[in-house]
Amino acid sequence: MFIDECTIKATAGDGGRGCSSFRREKYEAMGGPNGGDGGKGGDVILIGDENTNNLIDYKYKPHWKAERGEHGMGKDRNGREGKSAELRMPLGTIVTDETTGRVVAEIIEKGQRVVLCKGGNGGWGNTRFKSSTNRAPRRANPGEEGESGTFRLVLKSIADVGLVGFPNAGKSSLTQRITRARPRTASYPFTTLHPQIGVIDFPDEYDRLLLADVPGLIEGASDNRGLGHRFLRHIERCALLMFLIDMAGVDGREPSEDYATLLAELEAYDASLLAKPRVVVANKMDLPEAADNLADFRSAHQVDIIPISCENGEGLEALKTALLRRVRSTTTATVAPSSSS
Repeated sequence: MFIDECTIKATAGDGGRGCSSFRREKYEAMGGPNGGDGGKGGDVILIGDENTNNLIDYKYKPHWKAERGEHGMGKDRNGREGKSAELRMPLGTIVTDETTGRVVAEIIEKGQRVVLCKGGNGGWGNTRFKSSTNRAPRRANPGEEGESGTFRLVLKSIADVGLVGFPNAGKSSLTQRITRARPRTASYPFTTLHPQIGVIDFPDEYDRLLLADVPGLIEGASDNRGLGHRFLRHIERCALLMFLIDMAGVDGREPSEDYATLLAELEAYDASLLAKPRVVVANKMDLPEAADNLADFRSAHQVDIIPISCENGEGLEALKTALLRRVRSTTTATVAPSSSS
């Protein structure tokens, strides 16, 4: 099961109480205070984990609590610090405070650590209050309460290539062909019910790309129709958008109309998506109608087009090479320093 939205309640540990005690030893009638401090409460910590790809762990375990600090003890023994609760998050997770609506964290890097709720400090023992004028303090502080809150987790997958297309365009078949992912494939629409993240390997280049296969969009997806509206956010962070078009028009569809509809849905959801680099992949070129449709499509749209066939494997290696080149050029252009005037 793929979960990309859920709500959790997080509670950090309370600090331990400080101890009020005095030395009681033979021949030490005025031993003085020796109460230790309480331990700090554990934090609730978010950790970026590239091996986690969805939020299912938090759907069925919504309550997370760190350990409280141990109380201080006599003989100047401080309490042990409470154990923190570490929540491993998939990269691309946005954490929002349900009470204020404020985004409090965004997990985008492997190993990134964010303290979501801070544990309370431990209370001071009476040794801390000893002075030249107060040699027998009986005061000790209670520990502070740990922070707590209710938070909304929303996953926006981080991938190099975002794959979009209509149902039955062949997205799942393409994902199977060029990545390690094994999505379900069938001859009816909406076979894929949740995003798939696949890895495209390039052993000779010592490189790889992450491909996000978004479930089939339909007209009106941005207005809450079909499945696409739930998953459009998964392509927001992609460096390159890949539009898969059924060039044979197997379901009686017009390739140019499909492409225009997909662009319109992306624009309605977030106009900035149209500014992303894109490539059109013309699928089902093994069918006789595809060649004429491709010629018409080329004349109507000025965009990079790569013809393939998931059925017989035609053009798949060329597609992988083109994707790597485009993603590399996009990444280089993004990080390149601007020239000084």
